[in-house]
Amino acid sequence: MRDVRTQNDRMRFRRNLERMGEILAYEISKSFEYSQENIETPLTSTSVLSATENPVIISVMRASLPFYNGFLNYFDKAESGFIGAFRDETSPGEINVHLGYHASPNLEGKIVILADPMLATGKSIVESINTLLTHGKPKHIHIASVIAAPEGIQYIKENISFPFSIWVGAMDEKLNHQSYIVPGLGDAGDLSFGPKL
Repeated sequence: MRDVRTQNDRMRFRRNLERMGEILAYEISKSFEYSQENIETPLTSTSVLSATENPVIISVMRASLPFYNGFLNYFDKAESGFIGAFRDETSPGEINVHLGYHASPNLEGKIVILADPMLATGKSIVESINTLLTHGKPKHIHIASVIAAPEGIQYIKENISFPFSIWVGAMDEKLNHQSYIVPGLGDAGDLSFGPKL
């Protein structure tokens, strides 16, 4: 996903984001509670383990749409929510995050997976969670990213005060002076869908 020689293939990049969603969904599912359920096979009855509840998956758009689809492939009965977040880089030396559209089911007492492929400063994650809390207080939030910077992880730890877990595919070295992840992979939204104006 990081290699500039292969990033020009948008379909391949989107599919790789989706695969990362599937991998992290599998890992997160290990933390869920399960109970025995009796089922009928064509030959006899047997018991299987089933998750006791389905998560709510929140997509931080636009970059996370393929990543989010990977989670839906595993949690096919999950409810969904969407948040439009973007950086405002008009003030030199300062990164502000603005939220646009957001829609969510009731989150009270539920397990939430917040899918955002790039965890840089952590500000969009914290703003997204604060917005989501208007829809009820979740039991637990799983923050899932493909790549993270240590500064973003620290910011989340300092600004979120209820149960959460962070799941990342790779922890990178740092943020640069523009608050981009190094070595990073570039703009996941642009690589998935093309540049924006």
